[in-house]
Amino acid sequence: MIDLLIATNNNGKIREIRSLLSGSVQDLSLFTPEDFGIKISPDENGETFLENSIEKSLFYSNLRKGILTIADDSGLMVNSLDGLPGIRSARYSGDNPDDKKNIIKLLNELKNKQNRDAGFISVITLSKDGKVIRSFIGEVRGKIIDEQSGSNGFGYDPVFYYEPLEKTFAELSENEKNRISHRSIALNKLKDYLKENIDTL
Repeated sequence: MIDLLIATNNNGKIREIRSLLSGSVQDLSLFTPEDFGIKISPDENGETFLENSIEKSLFYSNLRKGILTIADDSGLMVNSLDGLPGIRSARYSGDNPDDKKNIIKLLNELKNKQNRDAGFISVITLSKDGKVIRSFIGEVRGKIIDEQSGSNGFGYDPVFYYEPLEKTFAELSENEKNRISHRSIALNKLKDYLKENIDTL
């Protein structure tokens, strides 16, 4: 049996990660910080998704020794905004941010921009006992639209338009999103690694 801590308190991320990992690796049991009574979180002082992913993974890994830990740091990068909101995606609107405020600020920033190209990035770091094992990166490209559409997902999903399916991420079903999202790409790389190294982890 392999125990794996999903090192986040973001319910949207937990839901997606559980959906993608449950049953995918033999004898894998998934846990969250809440399962262990962990109520604190790191400050996330990194300047890149990779740095923040590593920081979070090590933080929780040191709190819960003896089991594997994964941490995801992800966000939206918009070309015409020089990569913003980037690592500040969840806190883009400032004090007391939420998804609605973040989207409103993003659309205001893009009012006079012709280039709407954007990408979702996810970096997932696997660690154990305070040591990094490996990081996995996923990216998906799309465009930011002017009006929110769809009620699924979270974050910037209602304004992130994925051209191959002609839908926003918020219009995709869970299965559709799990086939093509940035997080699913990174998690699929993680799954392959776990399967290949199950006996040594």
